[in-house]
Amino acid sequence: MQDGQSSCGPVLGIESSCDETAAAVLAADGAILAEAVLNQSDHAAFGGVVPEIAARAHLAHLPRLVEGVMRHAGLGFADLAGVAASSGPGLIGGLIVGSGFAKGVALAQRLRFVAVNHLEAHALTARLPGLVEGGAPFPYLLLLVSGGHCQCVAVDGVGRYRRLGGTIDDAVGEAFDKVAKLLGLGWPGGPALERLAAGGDAGRFAFPRPLLGRPGCDFSFSGLKTAVAQMVAGYPAGPLRTQDAADIAASFQRAVADVLADRAGNAMAAFAAAPGPGRLVVAGGVAANATLRAALQAAAAARGFSFVAPPLRLCTDNAVMVAWTGIERLRLGLSDRLDHAPRPRWPLDAPDMQRA
Repeated sequence: MQDGQSSCGPVLGIESSCDETAAAVLAADGAILAEAVLNQSDHAAFGGVVPEIAARAHLAHLPRLVEGVMRHAGLGFADLAGVAASSGPGLIGGLIVGSGFAKGVALAQRLRFVAVNHLEAHALTARLPGLVEGGAPFPYLLLLVSGGHCQCVAVDGVGRYRRLGGTIDDAVGEAFDKVAKLLGLGWPGGPALERLAAGGDAGRFAFPRPLLGRPGCDFSFSGLKTAVAQMVAGYPAGPLRTQDAADIAASFQRAVADVLADRAGNAMAAFAAAPGPGRLVVAGGVAANATLRAALQAAAAARGFSFVAPPLRLCTDNAVMVAWTGIERLRLGLSDRLDHAPRPRWPLDAPDMQRA
């Protein structure tokens, strides 16, 4: 339904799109009343997320997490204005678990249900009060960088998104994980690679910068990943020396930072015609990388844009952003039927994002 601005009370948010099981309760003004995130550890032995294991872990742990955040918030389910759950994109098993749990609560308590696009939740994090005074006003430019996504999006309003460019092969987080695996760092690879790179020489290896200096806002990381693989293969069999691995990690990370800054610069140039001061928002798990944040902040300053990035704990998947998206939608009178089907693919610019 959509009937203009609507009042809203506390909202329970549930996140289960991949391998984080999370729940949070937010007050109507965005104040975080309680939050909890369980990072599943059973996937490390497999070098990546196993969808069936992830879904079973969500099923096992979600009820306890929800009970905990509700108790910590001092609320009962009847006190809620609605329940929001990630309903795509993501691993379908986890999405079914999380959205099904949320629908059950909504049905039992006669609450409104919001099927949240996980990407929209990242996009709207910048509007949380306290991150930007009063919340980032529309419109703004979003660079979404995560394990499964890398795209530049003009955020014109809730449910109103224009994709300016995206990756033509690997997502940036995927490239980080694959290079980390090449260096023997295990999984999840991004944070481990950043720690290793801190002791490396970023100028030692001249890795390629795909699409650097080219028009447009698209990204490519496959060639960079291949160049690192070829470099590693050129060393004798066995574990790399620590310093060699650190230098490779640092050089790879610097190449990614250069590419992101360049492509974001093109996106800012395309977005500059929008009214009001320019604002670059960076969100997604890869936005937690300090080197990449610094490069993007410098690129924003060079274009006269202000720079916004969520605190580190809100970069990775979490339920705070899901609950906040629920609040944003409920304020506009937007909610969803209980037969709304979760989906593994759900682009931000899909026609049904501004759904009634």
